[in-house]
Amino acid sequence: MNKFTKNDIYKQIAELIAESRKQVRTAVNTTMVITYWNIGKIIVEDELKGEKRAEYGKETLRHLSEKLTAEFGEGYDERNLRYMRQFFIFFPIRNAVSSKSPLPNSVSTELSWTHYRHLLKVEDEKARQWYMKEAISENWSTRALERQINSFYYERLLSGRNKKPVIEEAKENTRNLESDDILKDPYVLEFAGLKNRKEFTETELETALLDNLAQFLLELGSGFSFVARQKHIDMDGEHFYIDLVFYNYKLKCFVLIDLKRGKLTHQDVGQMDSYVRIFEEKFRSEDDNPTIGLILCSEKNETIAKYSVLADGKKLFASKYKLYLPTEEQLEKLMVKEEMALYGDK
Repeated sequence: MNKFTKNDIYKQIAELIAESRKQVRTAVNTTMVITYWNIGKIIVEDELKGEKRAEYGKETLRHLSEKLTAEFGEGYDERNLRYMRQFFIFFPIRNAVSSKSPLPNSVSTELSWTHYRHLLKVEDEKARQWYMKEAISENWSTRALERQINSFYYERLLSGRNKKPVIEEAKENTRNLESDDILKDPYVLEFAGLKNRKEFTETELETALLDNLAQFLLELGSGFSFVARQKHIDMDGEHFYIDLVFYNYKLKCFVLIDLKRGKLTHQDVGQMDSYVRIFEEKFRSEDDNPTIGLILCSEKNETIAKYSVLADGKKLFASKYKLYLPTEEQLEKLMVKEEMALYGDK
């Protein structure tokens, strides 16, 4: 007969308490989301009855804030009440719901109130819906969601090679994805901490990315897992080293990444082409899809991209990386510039 030690008993009880606290947090979060949406609903509906809506609404919020804070404590200041009001406006009742249902179909209790606070900062409705669905399907933390919104993740995907799957991916995560659906341009690597460094080596960039691997995986996008750094390949006495190797479980293939400072060259493309061919022969299994090679460079050369194997758009890609978050205006100019370079002024 097995005897339980004191540590075994402690472990069982600790696990039970941890699970119960998790369930409590989930229940509290669900209740909070439901409550705040319905508070917003009451405020908006009451506001619409007033003749001078702006003045009436402002006075109502101040009055509500004072009374609710006095009775229920923090969480009901004017700013938070405005968020609740906006919550109801941004996530309205789109379809008929049961009279017993406390929420519309547009709101999910899988996300916390903090998630929704970040989503309320996204003015474009399509982008907001996309971020919400991605946050649910990818189980993004509130910090992950905030970073993706602040780095214009949706906008950069939308400006990429294939725009349509950006929206579809959030709706249909089980479909067969193509590499264009996953790879982005540009990648924003501000977390590497090299923004103020005038000079740094490719090795230092590589080290900075791996030192911040969780954030780098988040920036890479859906389905990436780290495999190797400086992957060594010996071909008849010749030694090759691939900077970074990842596997994407959505694409079901290896993704090789080569880091380059400066402008993209023919040599860079040829080198990556060789890496992909060698990797295909030595490491790809029968269950894997064809290996992808991605050259991350600080400056792209569209002429080389157009008149090299990169133009085939099958296995090799080149994307630009930036060491800081661009402003919305800079991003828009970048998108226009790269579209004109790729497709001409049509």
